[in-house]
Amino acid sequence: MANNNDNNKMSREEAGRKGGEKTSQNHDKEFYQEIGQKGGEATSKNHDKEFYQEIGEKGGEATSRNHDKEFYQEIGEKGGEATSRNHDKEFYQEIGEKGGEATSKNHDKEFYQEIGQKGGEATSRNHDKEFYQENGEKGGRQRRSG
Repeated sequence: MANNNDNNKMSREEAGRKGGEKTSQNHDKEFYQEIGQKGGEATSKNHDKEFYQEIGEKGGEATSRNHDKEFYQEIGEKGGEATSRNHDKEFYQEIGEKGGEATSKNHDKEFYQEIGQKGGEATSRNHDKEFYQENGEKGGRQRRSG
C-alpha cells in the first residue's frame, strides 16, 4: 500500500484497513452480532417509518439493477422452502384467509370477473379435454364421499 505523505505515515485508508483486520482477528461472530444489534437499536430510536421505507426502496432499486430474473426466482424458492419447513397447514390457511379478506376489501365484482376470465382462458390454453374430464371425475367422487 502506498503512503500518502512525505513523512512515511500510513494513509487513512491503509490505517483503517489494518485496524479492521486486527479487530477481526480479536473478535468472534457473536461480537459483531452484538454490536450490529446495538447499532440497529440506536438507529431505530433515531429514525421513523419513512426513513426505513426510503432506504428499503433505494436498496431494492440497487438490487434490481444488479440482479436478474433468475436471482429473484432462486431467493424466492429458498424463502418458500424455508417457510414451508417452519410453518404448518394452519399457517397457510390463516395467511390465505387474511390475503383474501384484504383483496376483497380493495376490489369489486368486476375485478373478480376479470381475473376469473383470464384464469379460465389461461387454463383452457394449457389443458386438454382429458384434464377437465379427470378433474370432473375427482370432483364427483369427492362429492359422493363427502
